[in-house]
Amino acid sequence: MRYAVLGTGQVGRTLGGKLVALGHEVTLGSRTQDNPVALEWAASTGGGAGTFTEAASSAEVVVVAVAGRVALTALEAAGADNLAGKVVVDVSNPLAFEDGEARLSPVGSDSVGEQLQRAFPQARVVKSLNTVNCEVMVDPARVPGDHQVFVCGEDADAKARVTEMLGEFGWPADRVIDLGGIQAARSVEMWLPLWLNLMRHFGHADFNLELRTPR
Repeated sequence: MRYAVLGTGQVGRTLGGKLVALGHEVTLGSRTQDNPVALEWAASTGGGAGTFTEAASSAEVVVVAVAGRVALTALEAAGADNLAGKVVVDVSNPLAFEDGEARLSPVGSDSVGEQLQRAFPQARVVKSLNTVNCEVMVDPARVPGDHQVFVCGEDADAKARVTEMLGEFGWPADRVIDLGGIQAARSVEMWLPLWLNLMRHFGHADFNLELRTPR
């Protein structure tokens, strides 16, 4: 499978590195072709590096791993024609620190996932993985137990494709909870402030939700 991972931060590099290790063809996308972090990552992993446009143009699946508040800008740079018909996996969170406090924007009545789907109606946007640390994203065994991860989006086939990718990361299909349409991205994005408080409480990011029901 050919993946574009947009974003050169820790999340993008971790996801891209795991996909390369699994045998996929991965291009790490950034704003400029000569991004030194992307070039170093490519040299060390065997992946590729390029602009957002270059990465998305040849990909079958596009992973949005930039900060949530610039996710729309990154996809605009990638180009609508390079996203049409493709699965777009949004793992971002709309977080920024303002006046020393963590704040989300949008929040409540909108989400990054919805913004991306509205802006690129021909893309098949799936929100997933934004509820866990990037190390847990690609190695759920770091956290003991049958903890879960979520998907939401309008396209059932796209969610199935993302569930297969999650399976390669180590998430069994029965631990992937489908929350329905892309509007559900609001709920998983609003989890982040509590996630931050829990990280401060535990002193690390190796934790996740394990949901249990009577049946």
